[in-house]
Amino acid sequence: MTRLPPPGSELHRLMTRFPAAGRVEWIGLRPARDVPMREVGEARAQAGGGLAGDRYAGGSGGRGITLIQAEHLPAIAALARAASLAPATLRRNLVVSGIPLIALMGQRFRIGGMLLEGTAPCDPCSRMETALGPGGYNAMRGMGGLCARVIEGGALRIGDAVEWIEA
Repeated sequence: MTRLPPPGSELHRLMTRFPAAGRVEWIGLRPARDVPMREVGEARAQAGGGLAGDRYAGGSGGRGITLIQAEHLPAIAALARAASLAPATLRRNLVVSGIPLIALMGQRFRIGGMLLEGTAPCDPCSRMETALGPGGYNAMRGMGGLCARVIEGGALRIGDAVEWIEA
């Protein structure tokens, strides 16, 4: 887990203050490798695993759930020279808005009934060259989102808040 500066310090205060909670905008499941994403309105996660119906449901260490920022989709589309970009194209489980995912790296956060911990950047894979066209991998670099480990399972729905939690 990324260590925060000591409580009471100015940097700790800055790193743990958010303008507002984020919001779940889209939920998708990858039932198996190399198959299309399935959009759903709600899902359930199990501690130590991923989302029911997703290929990582049975356990995947720090990659139980993948998230991407809604604000990055137009930027990725522009860099890939695409008019628009459907969330399923990027193969992340959740699209969230209103909270910077990079700030949740190594931190705990709650979405619906789940408690998650940001574990690593969710780097693009080579499949983005096919999904986005030549240069698609690089169009997504730095904006691939966040991988998270499920600490407490539970349900989540579109519209649920994404909130940082003091560890």
